[in-house]
Amino acid sequence: MTDTEVIKRAYNRALLKLGFYVHLIVYIVVNLLLVYINYTMNSEYLWVKWVLLCWGFGLFSHGYAVFAGHRIMLYLVKRELEANRHDR
Repeated sequence: MTDTEVIKRAYNRALLKLGFYVHLIVYIVVNLLLVYINYTMNSEYLWVKWVLLCWGFGLFSHGYAVFAGHRIMLYLVKRELEANRHDR
């Protein structure tokens, strides 16, 4: 692998991580606002828990894909290469 390819791969990984961090910051800011709105308008019914739960699942999935997904992909590629090597 050339230096240019290594730099390009590192840049792409950093871009994926940056996207997750932006998603995390937006999640925190928007949900703090929604919690405030929920408690000031109607504290008897906490509808905000559904937003936190559903969006939190999406955020978790995004983080898992960014931080663990590439390892899984590398493992699967390695298995395919080994299988192809045995098929020859």
